[in-house]
Amino acid sequence: QVQLVESGGGLVQAGGSLRLSCAASGRALSTYVMGWFRQAHGKEREFVATITRSGSNSYTPDSVKGRFTISRDNAKNTVYLQLNSLKPEDTAVYFCAAAQIVSSNARNYDYWGQGTQVTVSS
Repeated sequence: QVQLVESGGGLVQAGGSLRLSCAASGRALSTYVMGWFRQAHGKEREFVATITRSGSNSYTPDSVKGRFTISRDNAKNTVYLQLNSLKPEDTAVYFCAAAQIVSSNARNYDYWGQGTQVTVSS
C-alpha cells in the first residue's frame, strides 16, 4: 500500500507555470505506474498524464500535450507534473494516483492522493 500527497497547486495567471509534486510513503514508488488526473467543478475526472515505473515512457492526452510534462524521481519517491502555458480551462483539482498498469482510465488506479487545487485566472 502507498500513501500519496500532492503539493504545488495555487493561483496563477494565464500563460504561467506551476510544478506539482506527489510524494509517496509506504511502499516504494518504483513499484507503481503513476498518473495525474484532474477534476474541474461539476465535471468528471479527466486523465492528464501517466508514466511508466522506470520513467522511460510517458503519455499525455492531446488536450495538454506539449504543455504538461510528467516525470518521476524514484529515489525521492516523488512524481511531478510540470504545467506550462496554463489556460483558465486548466483550472481544477489535480490528483496523483498509482496503478499496476499503464492506463488513462481512472478505474485502473488503486491509490489516490487528496488533490491540490490549480486555479488559472484570465
